[in-house]
Amino acid sequence: MVTRRLSAAQQEALTVLVEKGRLLRVAPDAVRATLFLERAADTLADLPHLKLPQNRYNLAHDAAHAVGEAMLARHGYRTANGPGQHAALADFLRIVFVAPPADEAGRHVERMRRTRNQLHYEARTVGAAEADKAVAVATTLLGAAQGART
Repeated sequence: MVTRRLSAAQQEALTVLVEKGRLLRVAPDAVRATLFLERAADTLADLPHLKLPQNRYNLAHDAAHAVGEAMLARHGYRTANGPGQHAALADFLRIVFVAPPADEAGRHVERMRRTRNQLHYEARTVGAAEADKAVAVATTLLGAAQGART
């Protein structure tokens, strides 16, 4: 797995997240990155067996989150503990994925996070189209992360 070097603008944006206490710098961890990518792939592999859109949506969100954890580990970051961890991960993905089609997928993760929270805490429902979009986002992110196309 080759890690693409981040641009100066990307590094600057990540430095802002570190300075705000949303991300912490750590040593890059290729093993952790690989394990999270494997988890994302395994999660996506189970999606065809699910019938209910909310279950597909939740698993697609989990797969996208695992890709985010992999990319954090690959680049030497982790989210700070406490409120806002998942939002910080979504911000990280938006910053590191800049090439199409992963750039659009990276921007969509924050929307997925908010929708998932509504599913869990407000009993919101999702339809098949929303679930399909979430699966497409997670699949795109995984492909980009595996190919180091950030």
